[in-house]
Amino acid sequence: MKNISGICPIAPAVFHDDGALDLVGFAGCCDGLIALGAQAMTLFGIAGEYYKLDADEELSLMGAAVSVCRDNHVPVIISNTKHSTVSAIRRAREIEDSGADCMMVLPPFFLKPAGAELFDHLDRLCDSVKMPLMIQYAPDQTGVAIPVETLTELAERHRNLLYFKIECKPPGAYIDALSKKLPPDRKILVGNAGFQMIEGFSRGAVGVMPGPSMPDIYRKIWDMLRSGDPVGAQSLHDKLNALLNHIRQNVEMIIHYEKIILKRRGLIASACCRAPGFRADAVYDEIFEHLYGMISKEFRSR
Repeated sequence: MKNISGICPIAPAVFHDDGALDLVGFAGCCDGLIALGAQAMTLFGIAGEYYKLDADEELSLMGAAVSVCRDNHVPVIISNTKHSTVSAIRRAREIEDSGADCMMVLPPFFLKPAGAELFDHLDRLCDSVKMPLMIQYAPDQTGVAIPVETLTELAERHRNLLYFKIECKPPGAYIDALSKKLPPDRKILVGNAGFQMIEGFSRGAVGVMPGPSMPDIYRKIWDMLRSGDPVGAQSLHDKLNALLNHIRQNVEMIIHYEKIILKRRGLIASACCRAPGFRADAVYDEIFEHLYGMISKEFRSR
């Protein structure tokens, strides 16, 4: 079983200019992200446009992600985003059969189940496979609130529930409360584009799951924190957060600009996002160019 920690970016959905899935480009992008410092790859995260994919495209991407991560000797995390328990269990078995190292579970949010219904859904998913699991807690994106007690009870019931991705706003107090109640072998990662990754590190998080375009920046910040250089880490994180504060005003906006960065860095051939999506204007772009110019000086060469 591979340990999951450090920089675990969300793999982008890579398309040709006409919106068709580019599997070769996807694999090449993942190779490039790992070369830039990604320590795992995460497929079907919210920033990965999973909600714009057909079922056959999802399966194709699962196979490609497992293959490229196996070749690069890094873990691959595949998110289960299905809303019904029956469909989620079916997908869980497909993810386990694919050879993925961990399944991330995004709780169903269309009708926002809560209480016993939500617990039963997550409980049955944990029971359906033997592979390591991670639960994603993203109430700002999903509108689904999960009490700390629900996650800790699930962790006590299921030894394979090893990881938790926490991206509520603010995440700090929730991370503290959760970490104090979890069994000692369970781990917490932070999401939300890594906006609070330094605070998360100080509260015991073992990794961060940001967007895909700048794994080298996140890795440099993370390595500084681990080596005892909080001043250097904070200085670089401030530059990164200046850009994130602009481009992460909503999910489609950050996907749009992350793909522009990926294309500029030679990691994808097309910055196409499937419609409907974010439409930039001259002011958005002008601010982006200024802030991108500040952080791009810190990029590592491929």
